[in-house]
Amino acid sequence: MSKDFRMKLEKVFDFLGEIIAFVVAVVWVLVILNANFGFLPDVVANVFGIVKEWLLLVFVGVVGLEATIKRNFIIRLFFYLILAVLIIFYCFPGTYTYLISFVPGGQASAVLAL
Repeated sequence: MSKDFRMKLEKVFDFLGEIIAFVVAVVWVLVILNANFGFLPDVVANVFGIVKEWLLLVFVGVVGLEATIKRNFIIRLFFYLILAVLIIFYCFPGTYTYLISFVPGGQASAVLAL
């Protein structure tokens, strides 16, 4: 990627990050107010709870891409690997247990539950 293209892409990620940050704040406020006052129907509250978690993951990704787009390739690659591990273990919670089963003598006794 050329430097000019990366600088334009940084502005796109900056704009997306600002929008997502605002939406994350609104969703969090609604979830917290609903926890205290219970004004949303259960279905809507459950949807907002799921959206809250996924929006945070998207927000971390967008802000991280914005921060690393102007850095060198090694730093970008390191962030991409961290983001990939985060997404894999978040989307597929049984992955840790499955991978440990390949280690000789490995036992997955405690699994982090989100």
